This record gives sequence, structure tokens and C-alpha cells, in this order.
Amino acid sequence: MADSPQVRAAEFIWLTARVLEQRRFAHHFVPGAADADGVEKALEAYRNADGGFGHALDPDLRGPGSQPLHTAHALRVLDSLGRCTGRRAEDVCRYLTAVSNQDGALPAVHPSLRGYPAAPWLPVPADPPSALLTTAPVVGLLHRNDIWHAWLFRATDFCWHAVETLRGSRPYEAEAAVAFLDHVPDRRRAEAAADRLGRLVRAERLVLLDPARADAEPAAEGHAPGEHHHPHDFARRPASLARRWFSDAEMARSLDFLAANQRADGGWPVAWRRWSPGAELEARPLATLEALLTLRAYERI
Repeated sequence: MADSPQVRAAEFIWLTARVLEQRRFAHHFVPGAADADGVEKALEAYRNADGGFGHALDPDLRGPGSQPLHTAHALRVLDSLGRCTGRRAEDVCRYLTAVSNQDGALPAVHPSLRGYPAAPWLPVPADPPSALLTTAPVVGLLHRNDIWHAWLFRATDFCWHAVETLRGSRPYEAEAAVAFLDHVPDRRRAEAAADRLGRLVRAERLVLLDPARADAEPAAEGHAPGEHHHPHDFARRPASLARRWFSDAEMARSLDFLAANQRADGGWPVAWRRWSPGAELEARPLATLEALLTLRAYERI
């Protein structure tokens, strides 16, 4: 047991993680320590009066202001606790309504970030376009939790149109589309769209099917050298529609790679470009939690 992934990850988490990630780790992986109230109290420190979340909840966006990416992150945390409901969801939807574009969808980065540090691949335009990257995961999680709000109708229509008309994509955008398709109520339509998206992901080589060939495969445009998406990045849980995109052998290789990628200090690395020591320090516990949750979902730990 001393060499188990959880034990090694625990040392890393207690040594490096923020309070929120420490409480999340304990909730999910420490027997008898599940404390949804404690996780939610830690998350509350990132919430703003407008109903959104800020304060670098997503480590790549610094500064206090609410951002769609932060709010999507907060919803994932609340969903993992079974608390993406009631007043919490209403407050989030109030924020989403206020920052949406005219088509009802969310920008990747809201202009309120201007003046604060951010990852260089997240520019802050004056008039940011709507983005599937941010809108799809939020819409998917709200549907998963049976939330119905006026904001959802147009945002759902935006996601359907964006997903069904994709002629090309990037790995993180395709991953976001999966988060929408896994939970949107029209399951027959979602399965058809997911099948098409999976064929696009494979045809455009947005996924690395053989980790042993990582050095020979170029990273997607705009990504850091060696920054690849693997099958487990799209199908984080066995029930995901994206699981159908990959054979059992492809999925097994992906999970083997994920398990082996745990570092000597007990944590998992971040795959994307390092731009700030502080951001990387905060991001690694997040990557570690996600790795553990994925491995557990596939009964690898």
C-alpha cells in the first residue's frame, strides 16, 4: 500500500496544493474524510458577488474578476459533490447571462481580465467571440444536473450548431464538445454528433493513439512540443460517448501511459506550456486529481 498511486499523490497534494485541492483530495480519496461542506467552503473563497468565480481558480487566468473558464471549473467541483443545484446554480446562471454574447454563448476570455496576468495563449480581445471551449462544458454540466434556466436555451442551440458544423477542430475544443454531448438531453442526436466528432478527431490526428510514438507525432497547432491529447483525455469516464471512439487496446495503452506518468514526487505533470512557476505549481495538483479520478473510474486504482 505504501507505493500505491494514492499514497504517493497524497504526499504531493499535502505538500503543494491549495486548500481547495487538498479538501477535494480528502473528499474523494481519504477513507472516512468525505466532507462536501469543506470543499464547498473552500470553493466559496473564489466566488464573486456577480455569481461567477475568479481569483485564479483556473491557474492560467490570474486576477480577481469572474471568468467563464473559472465558472466552468467551479461547476465541475460542485457537480462532483452533487451540489450543482438550487441557489448555487441560479447565481451561476445570473452571471452567465450577464457575460454572454448576443448569440447567448460565452467568450473564452471576458475583457475584465485585461490588466491582469494570463497565459499567453489566452489573449483578451476587446470584443471576444463566442467559444465552444467555454460554453459547451457549462451547458453540459447544467443539463447533467437538470437545471433549467432561460440562459440555457440559446446556449444549448449555440452548442448544437457549433458541434454539428465543425469542419476542423482542436483538441481542447473537441474535449469541450464531449462534455456537452455526454449530458445534453437529446441522446439520439448526441450519439450521432459524437460519432461524427470522433471520426473527425481521428482523421485530423487530434489524439495520440500510441504514446510510444509521441516524439514522432507533431503536437496540434499552437500547442507546446509534446503536448498531446490521449484517448483518456476525451473519454475521462467509461460512460462517455467518446469511449466508443477507441478500441479496448487503444484505451488500455492510454490508461497505461496515464498511470506511468506519475512523477517521483507523487504528482502528475501538466501537459501544456509552462508560462509561470506559480501557475504550474497550482495546476499540477489539479492534473493529479484528474488523473486519479480517471484511473479510478476505469478501475485502475
